[in-house]
Amino acid sequence: MQPLYLDHHATTPVDPRVLEAMWPFFRERFGNASSRSHRFGGDARDAVEHARAEVSALIGGRDGHVVFTSGATESDDLAIAGALELAGLRDHLVIAATEHPAVRGPAERFGRSGGRVTVLGVDREGRVDLDELASVVDERTALVSVGLAQSEVGTVQDVASVAKIARAKGALVHCDAAQGIGYVPFDASALGLDLVSCSAHKIYGPKGVGALWVRQRVRLAPRLLGGGQERGLRSGTVNVPGVVGFGAAATILALEGGAEAERLRSMRDRCWAKLATLEAVHLHGPALDGPGPLDRVGGVSRRHPGNLHVGVEGLDGEGLLLALASKLALSSGSACASERREPSAALQAMGIPRDRATLRFGFGRETPVEAIDDVAAFVSETVMRLRESSPAWRLRGQPIAW
Repeated sequence: MQPLYLDHHATTPVDPRVLEAMWPFFRERFGNASSRSHRFGGDARDAVEHARAEVSALIGGRDGHVVFTSGATESDDLAIAGALELAGLRDHLVIAATEHPAVRGPAERFGRSGGRVTVLGVDREGRVDLDELASVVDERTALVSVGLAQSEVGTVQDVASVAKIARAKGALVHCDAAQGIGYVPFDASALGLDLVSCSAHKIYGPKGVGALWVRQRVRLAPRLLGGGQERGLRSGTVNVPGVVGFGAAATILALEGGAEAERLRSMRDRCWAKLATLEAVHLHGPALDGPGPLDRVGGVSRRHPGNLHVGVEGLDGEGLLLALASKLALSSGSACASERREPSAALQAMGIPRDRATLRFGFGRETPVEAIDDVAAFVSETVMRLRESSPAWRLRGQPIAW
């Protein structure tokens, strides 16, 4: 039997309805959207524009346009590098310490080229300090980039307040919304954002396609030069099947995301209630209930409804994941960051001890509610079994005889 997949923050299976929408564009409707001289190209172009409207509707992009890319990583790079290249005398970039590597990478490159980069600290729940943000943004700040929901612990940021502070100084505001879009209230136009990145494969669409929403009158330098597709910002033949799938996934989520979020939240809370009975097991990130600082801007929850991130004392992280792998497909954090085998920058910024084993549960659309008790029981049994065989755990708290 395959293990139960609980890593939906890393990627999601393509929804059958999305596959159905994509399939004709691999064969019968295979045209190039840039071909303007015949019906095949026109058909593909119409499908791309329809998908563009679907993605824009999901993110609330009324006063801007959607540029299709290969994924949120490329969208982040286009937003950050593209904005900074045309920023003139504004040579300052601000990001949060918990940002995804796709944001940290362009920021580090900008710093190496002589730009000024400020990395905002976060509290133990992973939320940026708005007072600190207000103190560092100045007339030379070109861009502030703060993600919607943190990819490891699921913290939802108060992006409305971030945008208000940044725009008061004339800075642009970018939000990586790959995590959380469709599951927490989000409206790019109403929130005052200028640039929004998102990705299809996080919302049950295909891999290899993403989008960058750009507010009207925001200018970006292109990153890929060539035939001038996507308003000249991202040249290259448009991935029509992928774009159609992205649009279909966006429409499904716009219709069903609210109810789905409540279902995910219920499973997450039940799982944590079971795991919390274990000794020396910690919840990382925001609390699962109670009022949060985002309640005043539309009742946004404090964390992604499908996210549960726990720390386990006394065990090795890779060993714990390996012991669980026969039945559960879990991760310790961001799939992109794990390629580097480095300690999580986000968890370090939150002050979480590095010697804890960490587990990130990402509940999803196809996660069976009836499996949650078995999941929690298996994790609990595995933790206790591994601890019983650990001399360090058995001897914890005992005086050392020299």
